[in-house]
Amino acid sequence: MSKPYPESELIINSDGSIFHLHVKPEHLADKVILVGDPGRVALVASYFDTIESKSESREFHSVTGSYKGKRITVQSTGIGCDNIDIVMNELDALANIDFTTRTDKPEHRTLTIVRIGTCGGLQPYTPTGTFIASVKSIGFDGLLNFYAGRDTASDIEFEEEFKRQVNWNPRMGNPYVATSDPKLLDDIAANNMVRGVTVACGGFFGPQGRQLRLPLMDPQLNEKIEKFEYKGLKVTNFEMESSALEGLSTLMGHRAMTCCMVIANRVAKKAESNYKNDIKRLIELVLERI
Repeated sequence: MSKPYPESELIINSDGSIFHLHVKPEHLADKVILVGDPGRVALVASYFDTIESKSESREFHSVTGSYKGKRITVQSTGIGCDNIDIVMNELDALANIDFTTRTDKPEHRTLTIVRIGTCGGLQPYTPTGTFIASVKSIGFDGLLNFYAGRDTASDIEFEEEFKRQVNWNPRMGNPYVATSDPKLLDDIAANNMVRGVTVACGGFFGPQGRQLRLPLMDPQLNEKIEKFEYKGLKVTNFEMESSALEGLSTLMGHRAMTCCMVIANRVAKKAESNYKNDIKRLIELVLERI
């Protein structure tokens, strides 16, 4: 038996739920859909045949139910890899820690996790409305660098080649390259999603090359990212969560991947704010394939 986790490290609410998510262990399904927007939880859950449980706390909304015989939890994360750190650690705790003894369960439980999000396209062939499945995710956020084993969860050769090609400035932190679960990627992407490399940025403005009043550390970074290519893969899109999801899942022993819909193309300088019908199509695909 593992050493008990102290109260300061594993915070359990008085009702037996995990601290931030307010989800109880018995309410977590093996299949999990992550969305950034709390409002999108209700949209995904509207397809469920039955609802088993609901919880809400800050930006973390959760519904567990069934869809065509599949038990699924849909969980919102809010924006950013820092929130993914909270969500992934708490989902893993719900799955693999006994809340009564505060020790690891004797058998590891593997979760299947698919993130549905929106993103910015970075290639001419990823216009608005494109569905992109992330084969690799380059993390500009630095989150995985705080965990032992980050090198085992990062494609080091890819990481070094990326830094070389874009002449990466080390003052911006060390990027890491996380990989989606290959079988889950095939199941979800099938033959009608673009497969590419996603950059998970640590912010919406400067880290994604947007300049308003503040100048950028490397004004040409986006151009260099768009030209990057390694082993036939190009960077297809920007978003803000995928690297932490795939990296932490690899370390924790879960299966995870990210699929996003392009709502802005940075090359064409076009954006589509009225994307709700298209995101419904992506949700329907994931529900059928997860």
